[in-house]
Amino acid sequence: MLTLFDLVIRSMRKNIKHYYLYFFALIFSVVLYFVFATLQHDPAVIARSGGRMGSAFMAAGVLLLVIAGIFVVYANAIFLNRRSREIGLYQLIGLTKRTVSRLLIIENVLLGIGALVVGIGVGVLVSRLFLLLLMKLVGFEGFVALTFSGIAVLQTAIVFIVLITLTSLQMLVVVRRNSLLSLFNADQAGEHPKQPKPVQSAILSVLGIALIVFGYWLSGRMLNEWLLINMLAVLFTTILGTYLIFRVTIGWLFYQIRQRKEGHLGLKDSLSLAPLMHRLKGNANSLTIITVLSAMTLTMVAGAYSMYYSAETTARASKPFDMIFLNDETEESFGEEFALELEEEEGIEFNRHKIEVLQTAATFDVSIPYWQETRDSTPMVVVLSGDQLHAAGQNVEIPGNDTAVFYEPSLYYELNHNELPATLTVIENGQETPLQVTSVENGAVMDSIVGFRQVIVNQQTFEQLKERMRQGAEGAWNPVVDTFQVPDKEQRIKASEIFQQEKYRSGDFGYISDYVTYYGSIMETNGLLIFIAGFLGLVFLISTGSILYFKQMTEAEQEKQSYATLRQLGFTVQDIMRGIMRKQLFVFGIPLLLGLLHSIFAIKAASFLFMTDVTVPTTIAMSVYAIIYFVFAFLTIGYYRKTVKAAL
Repeated sequence: MLTLFDLVIRSMRKNIKHYYLYFFALIFSVVLYFVFATLQHDPAVIARSGGRMGSAFMAAGVLLLVIAGIFVVYANAIFLNRRSREIGLYQLIGLTKRTVSRLLIIENVLLGIGALVVGIGVGVLVSRLFLLLLMKLVGFEGFVALTFSGIAVLQTAIVFIVLITLTSLQMLVVVRRNSLLSLFNADQAGEHPKQPKPVQSAILSVLGIALIVFGYWLSGRMLNEWLLINMLAVLFTTILGTYLIFRVTIGWLFYQIRQRKEGHLGLKDSLSLAPLMHRLKGNANSLTIITVLSAMTLTMVAGAYSMYYSAETTARASKPFDMIFLNDETEESFGEEFALELEEEEGIEFNRHKIEVLQTAATFDVSIPYWQETRDSTPMVVVLSGDQLHAAGQNVEIPGNDTAVFYEPSLYYELNHNELPATLTVIENGQETPLQVTSVENGAVMDSIVGFRQVIVNQQTFEQLKERMRQGAEGAWNPVVDTFQVPDKEQRIKASEIFQQEKYRSGDFGYISDYVTYYGSIMETNGLLIFIAGFLGLVFLISTGSILYFKQMTEAEQEKQSYATLRQLGFTVQDIMRGIMRKQLFVFGIPLLLGLLHSIFAIKAASFLFMTDVTVPTTIAMSVYAIIYFVFAFLTIGYYRKTVKAAL
């Protein structure tokens, strides 16, 4: 006599071919969460990063749980729907709903505990590998020991036991609420395509496309005082437009195709067009969600990789010189002592130049709100000589007399460059000096500690402004920046270590970071970001790909009788597969295509975060995502092929 446990084991053996991808995705989620928890609590990692990584991994763990939770609940719902006839048969042969619930819950617990044990075991084995990858990405040198964390094991076990409990309750609700009739008819649920109303469908179809186009257009014009509202508007129009495309536009096009063929679709259209039309409403909801979330994931991964890729350019844009000392007339210069230490004690070759800086008030005749003069103050700018910068090795444009070049990143992106040339009026000692700004550039030509708004003029104009400032301009500031450039990379690192000495930090202006230190901090932040974003993106990709696979697997089982009939009529497996592949091209290809388009415009909108062309890293990230995504399409086609072959 079979016991309940024997029945559970038989059921698991029977359904193992449907569970393997779900089991793999669950194990991968456990492994990644355990690694995140281990790195979050590891003393060496916390000490090396000053505690920043611990907080980052805690936040990443929460995001991972959200992704894994949605995936597990959604996949479990698909499995329950697919097994509804099996659940009905159990009740038909005399098992009570309570017994059937126990059977499913025991099966779920065994599967979940198995994934948890295997995941933690694999996590323990690969944690060191993950740590080495992280250290490589953030640029840490040397050996970092990773200790086994009992807290990480306990934390991982608790959160995934909660997930197992949640899915067990989901099973309990499904068994208790469904009648025998609904269980036996669940796999026959579908939609009967109705003729769309011509005018309404045409309007909504055009509206869907128009909303997406408007969202793309607005995404390139968000940087103004309405930034938050613009972001929400872009999200709303893009999501609504995507839903209308799947729900109305595509359905209307499908109906037009069927109407033109007068209902005679042929084999390939019957196997691709007809099934999609019969499940259009349900597919619209799920495909919209997958498209939008794919776009968000692609944007996250491509953005993180682009920031990592452009780290050196970003650092150099903020730190044009390797080291600087900021000295005014009342402060003793550290530059002489630093230069002596570099040259005589360490033998480091360097280039040293002194650059004067003028800081004064100015107004700018452009339509940027924060540049409008307020009641209490006028915006301040930093004026530098292009000739002095050029002599110091900076590749800058030297303006003509009474003209200027403006460097400020936020202004560069917010300004309508068609407004140029525009008048920048420098106010010193009560006198106004108008300058024609011929261009506004991204980045900086001097360390931002002297000021973010940097104006480049020629030496003659600079001397005129300086002379007026010396006549008693209130609030004017005229320090000298002692700049150092070390051409050799290894010597630059050694010079940075010397620069970090406490004796060079005691000036009135406090600690000024050098290029090497600043670049290291950017690499740490961006390396951590790409590490977390990359693996979270991979979890999401596996989850969404698996959900699409499970849905198509269920549909393949529901259509198995149709395939058997077609085989009996003389159609070959290859004939049937041609139609099925067209269907999969839609199911997997359209969400990916729209997701790629959404993410491209999202990256373009966020281009102000990058100081270089990110076409290459963005293309690489999106290509890798697409390749992995299509792996699930090939797995789905393979499953359909097996189903078609087994149908006869």
